[in-house]
Amino acid sequence: MDKVLIVTYYWPPAGGAGVQRWLKFSKYLLHYGYEPVILTVDPHYATYPALDLTLGKDIPKELKIYRTKATDWFRLYKKDKSKVPSAGFAGNNDNTFFSKISRFLRGNFFIPDPRKGWNRFAIKAALEIIRKEKIHTIITTSPPHSSQLIGLKIKRKIPSLIWVSDLRDSWTDIYYYELFYPTPISKMIDRYYEKIVLETADRIITVGNNLANSFASKAAGINEKIRIIPNGFDEKDFEKISKCYPEKFTVTYTGTISESYPLNSLLKALHRSEKEGKDFVLRFVGYVPENVRSEIASQLNPDKVVFIPYTDHGKAVDFMCNSSVLLLLIPSHKNNEAITPGKTFEYLAAGKPVLYIGPLNGDAAFHLKQCGLKGLFDVKDEEGIYSYINGLMIKKETDRFVTHPEYSRRTLAGKISAVLRETDQLSAKM
Repeated sequence: MDKVLIVTYYWPPAGGAGVQRWLKFSKYLLHYGYEPVILTVDPHYATYPALDLTLGKDIPKELKIYRTKATDWFRLYKKDKSKVPSAGFAGNNDNTFFSKISRFLRGNFFIPDPRKGWNRFAIKAALEIIRKEKIHTIITTSPPHSSQLIGLKIKRKIPSLIWVSDLRDSWTDIYYYELFYPTPISKMIDRYYEKIVLETADRIITVGNNLANSFASKAAGINEKIRIIPNGFDEKDFEKISKCYPEKFTVTYTGTISESYPLNSLLKALHRSEKEGKDFVLRFVGYVPENVRSEIASQLNPDKVVFIPYTDHGKAVDFMCNSSVLLLLIPSHKNNEAITPGKTFEYLAAGKPVLYIGPLNGDAAFHLKQCGLKGLFDVKDEEGIYSYINGLMIKKETDRFVTHPEYSRRTLAGKISAVLRETDQLSAKM
């Protein structure tokens, strides 16, 4: 069985979609003739936006996992050293002087991100693992995009090594990038890193068409080496969970949210329903900053809203499956067509109607349309959102759709293995 080294900062006990992508791929790659070897950071030296101790059950017993020390500069940010701002400050609404200075330092003195403090430890360990395990292919996954510089350094040291760069999100076009107040020089350095990674990697994996096109525009002639492999859902996560519709009409949003997320039209639509005497609850499962809570409170009565703190993945799936409709919001940003939240596919697996608010030509919208979902709306379409919700409430309108099996983690791991077989042929030529 061929071995492949996967370099990922996020690994259990960390929680979130970034962890699940390669945790699940590693679980199923074994079925396709590839043995993943994991290189990650020792949790004692790491800081994570969230913890999920339950994800460890998905780690195959035979999987080899190497952990290293790290210097994590995020630890300077908060007194609570175990956590950092969610999504790299995406939900940070703190405009105090200290917060602004912290973000400025992060954006201009820690390029591409503070997790670069792991790189020197990871590079040393990776070179030893490659020699010890006789590895010919390495995969680096990001964010944090500093992890891609690990692959770049190793590729330069071992040119015959095949390097696959997995880019789950935009790099210099990410929607919260300007929160760091990057100077022109900082932007230039960051874009250089992005470009050289794209040019040097033997294969590039992204999660959607728009994201692939965005990266292709950053470096000439790289289209032919880009492969699109989205996130997905693991059937086993849904096997023992009963799917039901709650007695009270329940709109559920899972995950992090910030003021960049387009809630206004939805809140206005729900306010109209509230005035008409309709009974419902808007439920958030995950981190919701105070400014967003205030916006919600200005539109809806408190008894119509429920806030549930970040919970483990299994419980989040249970909340999805016990909802009337699932809410999918895409942050408002000029490049938001390239954003596909990891929960998109788990929403599909939950088998519930999905209310999508975001760009109708976006990657996430594409996947929903592929499955036949109808509840897709532009951020300003208050009337459309109201009509759709009202139809669901009175049970005159439901989405009938099929969750494409191509979005299962097992099937997607097969696509990863196909990329690896391509790289095997490349390696033979070197």
